Amino acid sequence: MTLTPKQKRFVAEYLVDLNATAAAKRAGYSEKTACEQAARLLANVKVQTAVQEAKQARQERTEITQDMVLRETAKLAFFDIRKMFDKDGKPLDISELDADTAAALVGLDVQDIADNDGDYVGFVKKYKMADKLKALELLGKHLGTWEPKDDGPKDEVEEDDLSRSLRELGEELESDV
Repeated sequence: MTLTPKQKRFVAEYLVDLNATAAAKRAGYSEKTACEQAARLLANVKVQTAVQEAKQARQERTEITQDMVLRETAKLAFFDIRKMFDKDGKPLDISELDADTAAALVGLDVQDIADNDGDYVGFVKKYKMADKLKALELLGKHLGTWEPKDDGPKDEVEEDDLSRSLRELGEELESDV
């Protein structure tokens, strides 16, 4: 399998962000024809094979698999916030969190509190959690949960109501955070 230098460059650039048009531009194809060239390159069997081989090589190098990504996404999607508190409702210290609970954290802000004289009184911890709805959405897409089934004509009003309900649920959950 022999690729031209430009095709090789396209393969390398495509792996950066999986954006074919941007990869074509970065590989040296003209701005005007990049989209067309990208489509042609991705349709080329030799380029497809090179992309798959490069992805496989990267996976072996990084030892990151699709299964690992799905497991981590599932941790975020099915995270139970109750695991962050003791039996009395007091937040656990970050060092006491189990690995799955800690994986759902994307940030921790600790602020010192002082009295009017400037003497240290204590601190406040603010945990920032991963976006559970986004994780569920990604898993749902992976599993085909959100793919429309071809059951004949669809009732558009019902789909609009469902979309509206999901949006309102997301807004309600977001405002609780």
